[in-house]
Amino acid sequence: MKIERVQICNRLGLHARAAAKVVHAACEFQSEIFLGTDEEEVNAKSILGLLTLAATEGTPLSIRASGVDEEAAIKALVALFQNKFGEGG
Repeated sequence: MKIERVQICNRLGLHARAAAKVVHAACEFQSEIFLGTDEEEVNAKSILGLLTLAATEGTPLSIRASGVDEEAAIKALVALFQNKFGEGG
């Protein structure tokens, strides 16, 4: 199991389009992947789950992956967050 911390850096937070990008990236991997705050953790392959986090700009999140490709999964998701989901804002 691998865990990394990220922070929402884009102005709009983890809205529907950003959540869809997370789900799309997470579904590329076999590992179980979870995303969460200190209070709640959800399956990163579930758009509805991600939206329930209501994560706004500045929200710290943990990405937890467990499985055969956990390292690659964490790396891909961290890059997505650092790239502000490709939105630039």
